[in-house]
Amino acid sequence: MVAKWLSFITLSERHPGISEGVALSYAEAVRVCLDRHHRSPVDVLINDSGGVEKATAEWPLADDRIKKAWANKDDATRDGAYGLSLAAIEAIRGLVAVRRAETRTGADYYLGESGSKADDLEANFRLEVSGTDEGGETIILGRLRQKLEQARKGNSNLPAIASVVGFAALRIFSADLDLAPEDS
Repeated sequence: MVAKWLSFITLSERHPGISEGVALSYAEAVRVCLDRHHRSPVDVLINDSGGVEKATAEWPLADDRIKKAWANKDDATRDGAYGLSLAAIEAIRGLVAVRRAETRTGADYYLGESGSKADDLEANFRLEVSGTDEGGETIILGRLRQKLEQARKGNSNLPAIASVVGFAALRIFSADLDLAPEDS
């Protein structure tokens, strides 16, 4: 089996919807969040629509300046979740961020296959992301249900994926939104 890597440090090199500055920012946030609980390298379990895979994350320790810049725990957790979720979706599904999503779409990013264009989103997916600094599987799965509901209510008919990063638990859960009409 080929080892999977969560390459969150260099997202802008592979994700056309992520600028170099945004990628560097996300990478710093991921480092701060992981450093709160772990030391590099670590194996992260990725539960994607029922399947489970393991991927390795490796990073340089965040220095004091980076920790001070990311002292707001909520912001660090949110932006770290963006970085790690995008790396996980890429590692597991081969999808990359092609563009940031607009407000009220029920998503944070649009995803497509590597090389796809952001001009025509018809073949793309929406990605809704969240993160939690503490808690285990129960907390992460509860947040995943919330994010799926947020995607369902979004102003878009594109298929959606929700992804939640648990930094302490070293778990990422993601699931596809079933866009079938709800039973009445």
